[in-house]
Amino acid sequence: MRELSLHILDIVQNSISAGATLIEIDIQEDVASDLLGIDIKDNGRGMSSETLKTVSDPFVTTRTTRKVGLGLSLLKSAAELCGGQMNISSTLGKGTEVKVTFIYSHIDRVPLGDMSETLLTLVMCNPHIDFIYRHAVNKSEFWFDTREIKQMIEGVEINNTEVVSWMRQYLNEQIKSLYGGVL
Repeated sequence: MRELSLHILDIVQNSISAGATLIEIDIQEDVASDLLGIDIKDNGRGMSSETLKTVSDPFVTTRTTRKVGLGLSLLKSAAELCGGQMNISSTLGKGTEVKVTFIYSHIDRVPLGDMSETLLTLVMCNPHIDFIYRHAVNKSEFWFDTREIKQMIEGVEINNTEVVSWMRQYLNEQIKSLYGGVL
C-alpha cells in the first residue's frame, strides 16, 4: 500500500469485523528517536492463541470470500523493510492490539497519508462504533474522541453532513498544527 493510513484502515476493518465497539488508534512520530509507532487497539472478540500464531501468514484468513489475508502480512513486511517490527497481542473476549514500529527516516518507509480522511471514513461508515485517535509529533499531541463529539451533538447523528464537515475542518486543522502548520 502506498500510505500507512490505508494499512490502518485495513486493520481497523478487522477490528470492526471482530465486533469492536471501541477502537483506539495511536500514532507516535518522534524525529529525535527516529521512530514512527502505530498502535491499534480494540475491544472486539479477540483471538485464540492458535489464531494469533498464524494471523500474519498471508495464506491464513478467517474470511470465507477469499483464501488469502494480506492485510497484516503486508503491514508486517512494510515495517520490517524499514527496520521496524509488528507485534500483535490478543485475548479472547477482550480484544486485540496491533503495534507497529518503523524507523522514521528510513528511505523505504511509506508516508503516513491522510489520517483526517481515514478517520472521517471510519466514523461516517461506522457511526455506532466509538473511535479514539491520538497523534503525537515530537512533543505536540492531539486527541480526538467520538464519544465527546456525540455528547456535544446530542440527538444528531455523527455521520450527519454538517457534523462531518465540521469534523473534517477540525481534524485537518489539528493534524496540521502538529507539524507546525505545514503538511
